[in-house]
Amino acid sequence: PACVGRFEWITDAGRSRFDELRELLASARRIAVVGLSDAPSRPSHRVARYLLAQGYEIWGVNPNHAGQMLMGRPCVSLLSEVPEPIDIVDVFRRSDAVLPVARQAVDARARCLWQQLGVATAGADALAIASGMLSVTDRCLLVEHDRLIGERRPG
Repeated sequence: PACVGRFEWITDAGRSRFDELRELLASARRIAVVGLSDAPSRPSHRVARYLLAQGYEIWGVNPNHAGQMLMGRPCVSLLSEVPEPIDIVDVFRRSDAVLPVARQAVDARARCLWQQLGVATAGADALAIASGMLSVTDRCLLVEHDRLIGERRPG
């Protein structure tokens, strides 16, 4: 596992990091959206709605909305409250708030820590990689999914 950021596109073995992302996105089922907002104009809401439309199971993680349903999906306070294994932890938080989320992602044994566009915390990235997770920084999950996978609607 390694970081997929702005400049690291090829692995030490000569394999494209985009191949790793494509495989992750094709096999992932459950995505926790940390910082999910109930406001449709917010990027977290738009990305989550897109991911739902693509057939992923979404869990909102936001203490302000814990116990509520957002887009027909449950919202919890912490990653540890998601009752099933998490494939991707998609982070919509300020960079200075990502390290505790990365620790929760490691504890939850998530497969990937994904820091959205504009979010790149080196400590969280290093922790995720050291724990065997794929780490993505400063990239939009919606954009990368659309580019690498396209539509994957259920059924």
